[in-house]
Amino acid sequence: GPEQDGHGPQKKAKAKASSPPSSSSSPGFSASTAVKNVRSAMDAGLLKVLSKMGIAELASYHGAQIFEIVGLGKDVVDVAFRGTASRVGGLSLEDVEAETRAFVSKPDAGACAERSSSLTAVNKAFKLENYAFIAALGPDKGEIHGNSPQVAKLLHAAVREDDPVAREARYRDFVDALKGDRDRPLALRDLVDFRRGAETTVGSSDVDTSAILRRFVTGGMSLGALSRETHETLAIAMNRVGGASNSGEGGEDPLRDSTPITAETRDTHWSHLRGASLPDARDSEAQQTDSARSKIRQVASGRFGVTTEYLASAEQLEIKVAQGAKPGEGGQLPGPKVDEYISTIRLTTKGVTLISPPPHHDVYSIEDLAQLIFDLKSVNPTA
Repeated sequence: GPEQDGHGPQKKAKAKASSPPSSSSSPGFSASTAVKNVRSAMDAGLLKVLSKMGIAELASYHGAQIFEIVGLGKDVVDVAFRGTASRVGGLSLEDVEAETRAFVSKPDAGACAERSSSLTAVNKAFKLENYAFIAALGPDKGEIHGNSPQVAKLLHAAVREDDPVAREARYRDFVDALKGDRDRPLALRDLVDFRRGAETTVGSSDVDTSAILRRFVTGGMSLGALSRETHETLAIAMNRVGGASNSGEGGEDPLRDSTPITAETRDTHWSHLRGASLPDARDSEAQQTDSARSKIRQVASGRFGVTTEYLASAEQLEIKVAQGAKPGEGGQLPGPKVDEYISTIRLTTKGVTLISPPPHHDVYSIEDLAQLIFDLKSVNPTA
C-alpha cells in the first residue's frame, strides 16, 4: 500500500533507530506510528531551519527560490521542489529509496542487531552508522573532502616552518592536497574543463598584476573570533600583496593605524608576532615596512569597537545586515574569549558574552539602512 511504497525507507530507518529490526521480531510499533514519528522529526528540523533564515512566516518560503539544488534529479524536484534550479541533475526517486534502504541493510547492521537483541535492557538502542560521508573517518567511510585533518596538518606544517625553502615545499604539499581532478573530484569544477580557443601567448609585462591583487580580500572575521596574532597576520599579508583585509565586527586596535611594523618597532610594539618573514633588525637588507591595518571596517548591530577613529581610518565600510556563518543565530563571542585586550578593543566588559542580535536591529527597514549609510558617510565621506 501507500505506506509501504511511499514511506518504506523512512519506516525502516525509524525502526532501526529505536529498536533493531530482525526477522523474528516486530519493530514494536505500527507502520502508521513510524510514519508519524518520521514526519514529526522532519517538521521539527524544517522549523529549525526556517527560523534561522530570518523569514517569519511559512508562506514567505512558498516559491521564494532562496536556494539551488545540487544532486537531485528532475523527478524529485518536480515532486518536492517544483521550480527550483537543479542544474546538474542527480538522484531519482528510485535512487533515494535504494540509498535509504542501503543505509539500514549494511552487512554489519545485522550483527549489531543480534548483539543488541541479546541485551537484557528492553529499550537499549544500538549505535547507528555514521552518515557523515567523510573519508577521514576511516577506510571506505565515504567521500574525500577538501577540508580534512590531513589538509589542516599540512597547513600547520607550512606556517610553522621557518626555513624559506622547506616552507615553500610544505606549502606546495598543502596546495596539492586541496586540488581535485576527475579521478578524485572535490567539487563540481573538478568535473568540467575549459573550452579553449586559439593559443595565445601573454607576457608578464602585458599583465597588470596590481589590478588583480587589489581585488583580493579576506572574509569579515572579528578580533576575538580570531586571535590577535592571526587577525594582524591576515592584515599584514593582504597589505603586502595590495589587497584588503576585513576587520569583522570586533573593532581594531588603534596601534595598527598609527604604528607600522619596522625593524625598529618589531621588538617593542609587535613582539607578540612570530615569524622570520617579519622585518629583522639584524638584517640590514630586510628594511621593509609592514602594516597591520585593515582597510575594510565592518559595522554590525552590536557596534563592538565602533569609534569615530575606527570609521575615519577605513578605506571601505561594510554594513553587516545578516550573520553569514550562522544564519538567524546572530554573532556571538563567548565570555571566556573576552579577555582584557579584547574587551578594551570592543569597549565592553571582560568575561561578558557579546552578541549581535538577529536580525540586526538597525536594518529592519530601508529607512533604517539609509540613515545608517548617511551617518557612516558623515564620519568618513571618502570610504
